[in-house]
Amino acid sequence: MAVIAVYSVKGGVGKTTISSNLAWCSAAISCRKTLLWDLDAAGGAAYLLGVDAPEKPAAQSIFSRERPPAKLIRPTPYDRLDILPADESLRALDSQLARIGKRKRLAKLAQDLSRTYERIVLDCPPVLNEISAQVMRAADLVIVPMPPSPLSSRAFELVAKEIKLHTKFHPPMLPVLSMLDLRRTLHREALDAHPDWPVVPQASAVEQCAVRRQPVGVFAPSSPAARSFARIWSAIERKLSERR
Repeated sequence: MAVIAVYSVKGGVGKTTISSNLAWCSAAISCRKTLLWDLDAAGGAAYLLGVDAPEKPAAQSIFSRERPPAKLIRPTPYDRLDILPADESLRALDSQLARIGKRKRLAKLAQDLSRTYERIVLDCPPVLNEISAQVMRAADLVIVPMPPSPLSSRAFELVAKEIKLHTKFHPPMLPVLSMLDLRRTLHREALDAHPDWPVVPQASAVEQCAVRRQPVGVFAPSSPAARSFARIWSAIERKLSERR
């Protein structure tokens, strides 16, 4: 089992789109039993996979052990892919984790879920608090989406600092250039500076994920965007194999 966190301290970087598409790649390309776990109170991951929001907000109850995760996990329309949706109750998760005082509660929950799932993809909120600290302790790999800009570079440095601060043996990071538009000079320069980083292009197919409520590999499997997500997933599997 491996936990892959998609995390940035900066919002609006395509984090939920990347999380949803990578979870689909895990299930569809690698044929692994996969769970997409949404930790962001906005709850966008379930929407992108065509799963309706839960009627009652209860996502927070998992962390207090009031309810087992299995009670909230929902199937998606795709083989081998389930989702643990978020809801507004997660707005208070940071204070709840502080009250509980269990520094590895998220890691322990993920370990319990490993009896069922080979890959767990975390869609993380853009925060620097106890939630992000718990994510770093649970993750085997951290994906950091970064649109090409000076602010994104600063955000990457903050993620690296957060990982080192909260983990003794910190997980590897995989930066991803997201929303890349090669018509823009700044974006071309970013790609020239980091030619080995995976890329998610600024493309209409990526934007259509939220309109169609499907991963891009479902409705546009031959598109550059679908190929990009597949390459990123291959890079993730390689990194995970290196840790063994």
